[in-house]
This record gives sequence, structure tokens and C-alpha cells, in this order.
Amino acid sequence: MQTAVRKLKVLFLCTGNSCRSQMAEGWARALKGDVLEPYSAGLEKHGMNRHAIQVMAEAGVDISRHYSKTPVEIGPVEFDYVVTVCGHADEHCPVFPGRTKVVHVGFEDPPTLTRHLPDGEEKLAVYRRVRDEIRRFVEGLPGGLKSEARKPDAQE
Repeated sequence: MQTAVRKLKVLFLCTGNSCRSQMAEGWARALKGDVLEPYSAGLEKHGMNRHAIQVMAEAGVDISRHYSKTPVEIGPVEFDYVVTVCGHADEHCPVFPGRTKVVHVGFEDPPTLTRHLPDGEEKLAVYRRVRDEIRRFVEGLPGGLKSEARKPDAQE
């Protein structure tokens, strides 16, 4: 008789929950849904980034039904890990209850990097590069989380 494996609950957190955290959640659902229960949120809500949706679709991952939200809107979930995907979220990460461990894995921000570019291939190339970097990180989960984790205000 097989016993059910408890999935690790992982929150990908960024500033606006529009691009990087959404891509990370999408990859985690697609590649690691058997071992992870992924969520994404932002310190604020900036709405979904259409370029992030487009480049994820190109890679076969549909995040078009995702929506921008804050951790409070997710509800009372006790996360095993919170992965901050940008420096701002890492610096301003809220305290999570229980035994939640925080991991920072920064990725460059495609909207910031491409704000001076017109829509087109040059802009999408930046989104694709970051998308692929996030994918490589997610492919290493959950093992990569355990070695990088810290518990905020730990008194152990």
C-alpha cells in the first residue's frame, strides 16, 4: 500500500506578482506538481504582465488564468518555504507564521530591463532569458530549497 507524499507548500514572492513570481509558480506547477504545491504573490498587486504570459505560453505553460495577489489574499496557508525572487521582496519580506523558511533567489526584472524597448523580439528575448533562468531554478527543486533556507528571526 502506497502512502501519500505530502507536497511542500512553496510561495514565490516578488514586489508586484506580475512576472517573475508568476513564471515561477507556472513552472513549479508544470514541472514539480507531484512534489510541490506552488503559490505566488506580491507585496503589492501590479496585474499580470502580458509578455510573461506570452513567453510562458511559448514554452508550453499557460499562466493566462493566473491573477496578481498578495499573501493575505491566498488565505491561511502555512508555507514550508517562501522564495523571494527579487531583492525588494527579500528586503521587505513579511514574517510568515509557523516553521516557514525563507529563501532568496533573485532574478532580473524583465519589465525594468525592457522599459525603454518597443514591443518586439528584442524585448521578448529578455523575458525568455529570465523565464529560462527561472525554469532552471525550479528544475532543481525541492533540493535547492533546503540548502539555501533561512528562518527569519530564528532563535534556534
